[in-house]
Amino acid sequence: MDQVLRYIDRNKDRFLQELKRLIAIPSVSTNPEYKQDIKRCAQWIADHLSLIGMEKTKIYPTKGNPIIYSDWLQASGKPTILFYGHYDVQPAEPLNRWTSPPFQATVRGQNLFGRGATDDKGQIFIHFKCIEAYLKTMGKLPINLKILLEGEEEIGGKNLSKFIEQQKKLLKADLVLISDTAFFAKGVPSICYGLRGNVFMRVELRGPNRDLHSGSFGGSIHNPIQALAAMIAQLHDADGHVAIAGFYDDVRQLTRLERDTYRKLPWNDKRYARDLGVKQLYGERGFTTLERLWTRPTLECNGIWGGHTGEEARGLLPQKASANISMRLVPDQNPKKIAKLFETHLRKLVPKTVSVAIRCLTMAEPTITAIDSPGVRVAVVALKMAFGKDPLFQRDGGSIPIVNRFKQILRLDSVLLGFGLPDANEHAPNEFINLGNFFRGIRTVAYFYDELPKYLKNRGKNDL
Repeated sequence: MDQVLRYIDRNKDRFLQELKRLIAIPSVSTNPEYKQDIKRCAQWIADHLSLIGMEKTKIYPTKGNPIIYSDWLQASGKPTILFYGHYDVQPAEPLNRWTSPPFQATVRGQNLFGRGATDDKGQIFIHFKCIEAYLKTMGKLPINLKILLEGEEEIGGKNLSKFIEQQKKLLKADLVLISDTAFFAKGVPSICYGLRGNVFMRVELRGPNRDLHSGSFGGSIHNPIQALAAMIAQLHDADGHVAIAGFYDDVRQLTRLERDTYRKLPWNDKRYARDLGVKQLYGERGFTTLERLWTRPTLECNGIWGGHTGEEARGLLPQKASANISMRLVPDQNPKKIAKLFETHLRKLVPKTVSVAIRCLTMAEPTITAIDSPGVRVAVVALKMAFGKDPLFQRDGGSIPIVNRFKQILRLDSVLLGFGLPDANEHAPNEFINLGNFFRGIRTVAYFYDELPKYLKNRGKNDL
């Protein structure tokens, strides 16, 4: 380990320059105009993995963006880690809100700014540099390693699910390691052990057979926008509970250990409200803010539209109105069941003056990994060795659908060993990765690789 750690320290400047070159490739998956940049990024990564010593690297074409697979499998009798990440990034617009160009990574203070710096190029690069440090100093890894990288995470990753189904043998492993999450706060290392699932629904109300003049027809026709707003207003009760029958039936209750764990986190409701620019927080009564963010299901209206939305006055009574509704789910809620409950409830609210069409856009199941599972326990040790303090535990209110796919298809738990920060501006202008987290992250992964076989030797490999 001493040789590995010294190698990391000696090569920090070069590591940073290489990460800058990776960020410079605008691998935006949401815009077809960047298709060639996506391919160029995949090739750059594949070449780099070969350069640092990975044994087999292959780019798999898909109907969408390429999938990269790489492995090093010479640690006989040792556990096999499947590392997952993504090399595609969000669009950089609006460009005028960036302090420095989004695809020209720039160091300011203790942070490196650029699109993908945290999500997820900077975090996958942490693993690349750990691998390099081992292979260039020791000539081997203490574990077997498989790497799986996709270029469609930001657009749903549909081709990756198909790839996993088709390549079960290739991807066989003992656990999945993912770095695509964040610490609870700067200087507060933490491990995310749970993610909410989701269900996204589209609702469309139709009234008259065409747009009408609001002066000539207003008062005789039910405005679809008004009807839809009234329906949405009935989806919560006065205490902030979702008012859908059966919505909470399968919600897993928090354990005492989890409640005690959350109390240790440095959280302040007033500071949180102030940071978001609101006078008062809102949510389901009877739960703390962190519990509502991580462990309780929610229902939100993500968008509502219809009629004339321009600046000039126009007396229009619209033909239709639409809304997107999302529901974040927690263990053990079933997305298909919740989608049916939502549709049943909403249809009861539809007035006879309009017609409704409801469809599901996407869904993902919630995931949770036991805090005392071997992978998480080893992550605790590795983080403490690298950051000098015991990490805390947290869940995340968002969703990483592929985590559930690994569980369903490969029967593998995922360890979410992320090094981002909650204010790193992922998906927004001025995205950054903290350089302290980046370099300590490399050391953390090195410790994780080293400690996992030791832990399993004492516990038995079957404990994974």
